[in-house]
Amino acid sequence: MSSLVIGDIQGCNQQLDQLLDILPLTSSQVLFAGDLINRGPQSLQTLRTVMQMGDRAKAVLGNHDLHLLAVACGIRPAHRDDTLDEILAAPDRDELIDWLRHRPLAIHEQNHLIVHAGVLPQWNLEQALSLAAEVEAMLQSEQWIDFLRHMYGNQPARWSDDLAGYDRLRCVINAFTRLRFCQADGTMDFAVKEGAAAAPEGLMPWFEVPGRRTEEVSVVFGHWSTLGLVMRPNLIALDTGCVWGGKLSAVRLEDRALFQVQCPQARQPG
Repeated sequence: MSSLVIGDIQGCNQQLDQLLDILPLTSSQVLFAGDLINRGPQSLQTLRTVMQMGDRAKAVLGNHDLHLLAVACGIRPAHRDDTLDEILAAPDRDELIDWLRHRPLAIHEQNHLIVHAGVLPQWNLEQALSLAAEVEAMLQSEQWIDFLRHMYGNQPARWSDDLAGYDRLRCVINAFTRLRFCQADGTMDFAVKEGAAAAPEGLMPWFEVPGRRTEEVSVVFGHWSTLGLVMRPNLIALDTGCVWGGKLSAVRLEDRALFQVQCPQARQPG
């Protein structure tokens, strides 16, 4: 079975349908790099589309997906540019929310590690998967709503094996769903959102940190629309700005075949 990974959809279900129409889906599984919903015009239908694909589809959680969980539980207010109202008012709302919170933070497939945003340079593959599993277990437990209350915040910004409790889980979830730039020691920055060339002094893209311990596995991620499409032997960046009028992209892991559809601009930056 081949594996196709699709970048950030962000509620652009029409473009998802167009992309699925051109993908070689026979004997293929479809993996999604997170941010299925929000900002685009069809968040509810996008969530239903992926959910209805059943076992042939796997999706990692992105920051917008987690935001939906927090809004649905009354923990965070909706943002001005959110497009979550249809989901929150849907008759199958509870089923959709329950399905979403049971998604993983990381998927290991054919020596590819699929995450939404990034992997801290201190983590090797085994540790990354183990830490992802810790957060997944909490989100899928009876304590998941309490965890969401403690999920937000930028600290601790640097990983330590000694971290425990909510600090540990928050650091892990920030790395997997929010990371773009960090310092050479792995200290995360969440303020800079421009492309890789705009890194302020002392910061670098997480995947450029010397000695990154996941260099032996290909990391596939989305989240960073200003970075755009990047395809290297051990790295694939797939957020090509669908919601901003860019493209919705998919790549087949076996041969790096690229599939794209053009997208209308659903959201203005800023």
